[in-house]
Amino acid sequence: MHLKFVIVLFLIQLRCIAVGSCAYAQDLRSDTLKLGIKDAEKAFLQNNLTLLAQHYNIDNASAQVITAKLFANPDFSFSNGVYASQVPHAYNEQTYSISQVISTAGKRNKNIQLAQLGVEQAKYQFFDLLRTLKFTLRNDFYTIYFQEQSAKVYTEEIASLSKTLVAFKEQYAKGNIAQKEVLRIQSQLYALQSEYNDLLLNIDTTQSEFKLLIKTIPSTYITPVMQVDSSQMQTVESVPYQKLLDSAYVNRYDLRYAKSAITYSDLNLKLQKATAVPDFSLALNYDKLGAYGQNFLGAGIEFNLPFFNRNQGGIKQARIAIDQSKTQFQNQQNQVESDVATNYTGALRLQHLYSSFDPAFKQDFTHLIQEVFKNYQKRNINLLEFLDFYDSYKTNILQFNNIMLHKYTSLEQLNYVTGTPFFNQQ
Repeated sequence: MHLKFVIVLFLIQLRCIAVGSCAYAQDLRSDTLKLGIKDAEKAFLQNNLTLLAQHYNIDNASAQVITAKLFANPDFSFSNGVYASQVPHAYNEQTYSISQVISTAGKRNKNIQLAQLGVEQAKYQFFDLLRTLKFTLRNDFYTIYFQEQSAKVYTEEIASLSKTLVAFKEQYAKGNIAQKEVLRIQSQLYALQSEYNDLLLNIDTTQSEFKLLIKTIPSTYITPVMQVDSSQMQTVESVPYQKLLDSAYVNRYDLRYAKSAITYSDLNLKLQKATAVPDFSLALNYDKLGAYGQNFLGAGIEFNLPFFNRNQGGIKQARIAIDQSKTQFQNQQNQVESDVATNYTGALRLQHLYSSFDPAFKQDFTHLIQEVFKNYQKRNINLLEFLDFYDSYKTNILQFNNIMLHKYTSLEQLNYVTGTPFFNQQ
């Protein structure tokens, strides 16, 4: 009778493994959005609000160029007589004046150049944000995909052990098995459920960030669709290290922004020096009943004398800003070189680790666990040995998925630090 129970239990477990992944999929089938990486990127570029908001900074900077190109408006004044003692018809006295400020030392052109450089910097910031958000998007996509593959392992084992626990409790009630076997199955099931819950929390967190990036309905569940074909993936060694570094120098927009800050500081120093040169104002005056006679017309010029304030503080600050921006650029360049070197080394290490795995490992291990079931059915192994094999199967599959995830994300990290999509172009 005990052998018959084991056979029935074995058949139940096999059926649970066959349908376990289906139960996971059915649980998520409602409000599910299936997306490939290209579709996700398209939705991201069209809908991401952070990216759209950053783009307005370019429009604002362009508007500042328009402002810099405008000339100062002329000033106009008018005065009409109201009363003067011993002067008849004083109300006929009228004066008019018009004046125009003339900018000197090329201040207007220098302000235009600064505003135009501001547009370039706004673009650099936009494209650097795009680089960062796109990296986050692709990382989230791969993270969700491989964590879902790991979740399927848990649903298979939980479904199988849940059925097993019910059967064991029935047999324990009949006195066919010891209580310790029931408790051992129950303990294993609780541990799996706890691990599975933690994994789902991680998936939910990544899902939330991913949905925000592509601006989809929060209740929608994203199911990444991809073909995992490692034989078609570009290896790290296929792109020379120097090529990666040279690409980072050219295409890292944060580095280009830091370099443009030096140019901005140089232009600002020229502007501050030009500010020390006073502007002047040309004026034309008309007085209907002036002291020198009727219909007096006069012209004049006005400017301040730079005896005390020659913008010494502004010029000093501009010089300090040049040294500061050069230091920041050097620091940013060092950071870029460090990023490329560190991530290249890490990607190579993961590449070698993955290459050391037998391609048939996953299939062979799945076959092994099926043989373990048969041996457990024949009582060639006891319950503890069976559960150990089962736990080893779960651990190895999870490790395999984790290595695959790190392999993809390490290449994405290289894309990110070089600012160039060398790898993982699906």
